[in-house]
Amino acid sequence: MSPAAQRVVVEAAGALVWRVRTGRLQVALVHRPRYQDWSWPKGKLDPGETIVQCAWREVAEETGHDVVLGIPLPGLEYAISDNRTKRVHYWAAQVAGRVDAAALRARPPVPRASRDEIDQVRWFDVDAAAARLTRHDDRAPLVALVEAYGKGRLDTRAVAITRHGAAVKRTTWKRGETTRPLTPLGKRQSQGIVPVLSAFGVSRVVTSAWARCSRTVEPYGAAAQVPVEISTLLTEDEHSASPGRVARQVVELLTWPGDSVLCTHRPVLPTVVDVLAQHARRSVADALPTSDPFLRPSESLVTHVAQTAKGPRVIAAERHLPYV
Repeated sequence: MSPAAQRVVVEAAGALVWRVRTGRLQVALVHRPRYQDWSWPKGKLDPGETIVQCAWREVAEETGHDVVLGIPLPGLEYAISDNRTKRVHYWAAQVAGRVDAAALRARPPVPRASRDEIDQVRWFDVDAAAARLTRHDDRAPLVALVEAYGKGRLDTRAVAITRHGAAVKRTTWKRGETTRPLTPLGKRQSQGIVPVLSAFGVSRVVTSAWARCSRTVEPYGAAAQVPVEISTLLTEDEHSASPGRVARQVVELLTWPGDSVLCTHRPVLPTVVDVLAQHARRSVADALPTSDPFLRPSESLVTHVAQTAKGPRVIAAERHLPYV
């Protein structure tokens, strides 16, 4: 077996937690006494975690801050030991505020790391942080964060587009499309969506009125203690009758000042993605899904939206499946 085939990848995740104080962009670094280094808060995935869940959990453990993830940043990949490779995924993140209370309610408590693991957490101006970082490679996500800030692309809100979970087949369900339910797998997927949506601070839930969509996001609504808004416009039938009304609902979410999720059906996704593309940077629009089925069952397309003088602008997009 070749060395490449034998390579074991250890997945990890973390975040560059940022704030602005007196006009200066600052980031949080942690000090690890075992290694005598300054680095970004990060760590390996626990069993049953997605990378975004790992990111907010590790930040909470190492800094004591509950955070909401923003735009994805360049990750790192490097050799660690025994022919293993560590792959670290990073996001920009902000300390959660009042508007993020719903998302925090959907998370389990996170214990703080011991002082043997993390003995200092400090905020630095970005230039000082670059100089303080022990590993040179850790500067790559910082460069991207500073560039996004300079272009007005750092302070964003999330709009997640989620396709409903696995549903009973049309051919075996005789009671009509409006009530076709989730399968046992679909129910597990609906639970797995909770930590994904929480990672991005979702506080508003909008869904198609049909059962397989509403049941997909109901666990998150219950965990976050927010109402689930039922929209007849997002059903397959109403979309066929008036795609324009679906488009207007997507635009309304793009301009809404908080983080949100819209759950709908595969046949509706082309209209939804088209609206996103119209409001996206060209490089982002080109990377959006373009062919059927657009998203897998229970998959979320998380878009990061900045409000500009010309209206909402999709700055970045990423796709996430729940852990099942």
